[in-house]
Amino acid sequence: MRTGSASWLLVALGLLGGACGGARAGADAARPPAAPEALAALAQGVEAEDEEGALRHFERAVAQDPELWEARYDLGVVLANRGDLERAEQELARAHASAPEAEDVVVALAEVRRRRGEPAGAVEVLEAFVAAQPRALTARTALVAALREVGATDRAITQAREVLVQRPGDARALSELAMAHLDRGEVDAADLLVRQALAAERRTAAAERTAGLVAWRRGEDAVAFRHFQAAAELDPRDATAQLNMGSVLLMAGVYDRAATAFRSVLENEPANVDAALGLAAALRGLGSREDATPYAEAERLLRGVLEAQPRHPEAAFNLGVLYLRNLDRRADAKAYLERAKKNAPSKSETYRRATELLEELR
Repeated sequence: MRTGSASWLLVALGLLGGACGGARAGADAARPPAAPEALAALAQGVEAEDEEGALRHFERAVAQDPELWEARYDLGVVLANRGDLERAEQELARAHASAPEAEDVVVALAEVRRRRGEPAGAVEVLEAFVAAQPRALTARTALVAALREVGATDRAITQAREVLVQRPGDARALSELAMAHLDRGEVDAADLLVRQALAAERRTAAAERTAGLVAWRRGEDAVAFRHFQAAAELDPRDATAQLNMGSVLLMAGVYDRAATAFRSVLENEPANVDAALGLAAALRGLGSREDATPYAEAERLLRGVLEAQPRHPEAAFNLGVLYLRNLDRRADAKAYLERAKKNAPSKSETYRRATELLEELR
């Protein structure tokens, strides 16, 4: 794994899309000299053979020189890669405060906030950055994704077009623009854009993933699966591609392969709720009266989600269904279905289905 740079760390977050020079992109060289022992620890972390070794060295570097933002950045990326998103955000926020002009730092910080379910925080930090640095195209492309997540589709389209003005044919920007049009229900426009992204010189996981979503929207499940599989091969840590691939397999009733896809996400992102819900659904399909072990694992997963997010309606609903359909625990099923109905939006599918099952339990 020895590379001589921190690029192997960046791949974990999918951040090597545009800026060059790793965390140092855009960094101001006019800073106080770092403590020599901290620089030595930073270098050892970069040269480490594995994440565990890198983590120890980066922690030692920031302890010896709290102002060494490069070490805080690398530490934050390692922590994010290990699923410790709270600490990762803390370290990346401190790195960003020390080096507000470093593009890779702000992109990493925004990505961690998105993974923590805080896309508005990602939008806030990225909008401020691109306002100060209009030619920071990696940050602007990340802003497109964050804007989409908060429902600001029109603003996302504006930002994506600005990237394409400065960098025509950029596959990531085309993919994000396609996704924005897909959010609007404009499937034909999304299809045209994603074809351009796939025709770019460099294939990207984002383009393949987006092509899969367009095909899925058209009802072409087999085509969608091939694109999701290609995205996962291009970037094995692409959680969205694995989630989508798992969803296609789940709907097809291929529960063992669906479970494998969801597990691969949880290995890299233990707190990923969508993966936990998907795996629980796959395990329900794998269980039986003769072998209830998968049901027990599904129950643990869903209870874990509810411990972290007590008001999560889908987790409560799925646990209620597990109790009702698989474990014959009607009282428990009723309690969790009522909880799901209480916390779900009144016009949501979860609310409707919970209501139906509660009627069945009467």
